Amino acid sequence: MSPRKVLKAVKDSRVTRPRVLEQKFSVPFRYSVTFTRDVFNPLNSAFADVFLHGGAETPCRVLFLVEKTLIKSFPLLVEEIVSYCRERSDVISLAAPPITVPGGESLKMPKAVVDICGKLAENNMCRHSFACMVGGGAFLDAAGFAASIVHRGIRQLRLPTTVLSQDDSGVGVKTAINMFGKKNFIGTFHPPFAVINDFDFLNSLSDRDWLAGIPEAFKVAIIKDADFFEWLVRNIDALKNRDEASMEQLVYRCAKLHLDHIATSGDPFEFGSARPLDFGHWAAHKIEMMSGSGLRHGEAVAIGIVLDSYQAWKRQLIDEKTFLRILESMKSLGVPLWHDSLLPEASGRLPIIDGIEDFREHLGGELHVTLPKGLGNKIEVSSIDSNTVREALDFLQSRFQNSV
Repeated sequence: MSPRKVLKAVKDSRVTRPRVLEQKFSVPFRYSVTFTRDVFNPLNSAFADVFLHGGAETPCRVLFLVEKTLIKSFPLLVEEIVSYCRERSDVISLAAPPITVPGGESLKMPKAVVDICGKLAENNMCRHSFACMVGGGAFLDAAGFAASIVHRGIRQLRLPTTVLSQDDSGVGVKTAINMFGKKNFIGTFHPPFAVINDFDFLNSLSDRDWLAGIPEAFKVAIIKDADFFEWLVRNIDALKNRDEASMEQLVYRCAKLHLDHIATSGDPFEFGSARPLDFGHWAAHKIEMMSGSGLRHGEAVAIGIVLDSYQAWKRQLIDEKTFLRILESMKSLGVPLWHDSLLPEASGRLPIIDGIEDFREHLGGELHVTLPKGLGNKIEVSSIDSNTVREALDFLQSRFQNSV
């Protein structure tokens, strides 16, 4: 036997079957969403109750992060928080006076997140501490992301203050910031310890922000609950006129649909590619970025809903009457259904089409887009026809460009 064959025989004799240890485990998550008013009134126990009923050892060490713009509408908010916590010092221990932080989409940037992480570090927050975040959707996204990465996760208590955050993003399990020109490119799945929706915060919203949260309710109604869609259509005027009882019902029903989906979809952390609650969002995320945040998220969602409903109509998933009802509902809300960033480039290329590939990447490489199949039902499709997108944009431009 040649030396080479001897060497090979020796190597072959050393080959053993790989040994594999396989581990499998599950982690239960549970959190409450409370609906109330005047949350920091000393007579309101809702805030303190989440610690008592959530299984935390009290008193709980809490650091409040408050969106700065709220102070204009609620100048006594910080004092009310401090007073409330002093009244319930057996349950809550303030780590420091509440910290105000600038909010809005500009907060969803790496430097701003590092600054929030710094505030958590300065106050020696640990994994058994609580970061209580009071603000709108973008604020909760950024502050929540910071809290989710400090010590691999500080417990979060969210107090959403806008329609959009109370009926949608604030009650979910995701955090995110924007990077590289892409919406929510960096983020985590980090379920909150609890969420408290205080309807009084909604009274401070501008008419524009009041309306901008409503398309998210239509989004989930169109694909999950036809009765809710009909209720929304019947109550558009009341909602536009800032009827508080109608808005409370909208927020509650929409939040419940989101929570039901998280609990029953079998994929709350989105390991798969299907993301039903992102109906209309492949376009919405791109439109929002293309507009330079000139459009609110909910406004971009309204356009995305119409674009994908048009796609569903052309695929015969919904009939023309249903499409026109969806379109009319968005129009009746008074939210913009056009932005000039949707115009084609000089070459004829449509920048919004890039949103399809951005979405595909976000899903892990395999495109799954949710479209309505009738009202209250959905279907997942693996492609979006760019020619139909162009046709839908022409449709919107011809009807709404001059109304912007």
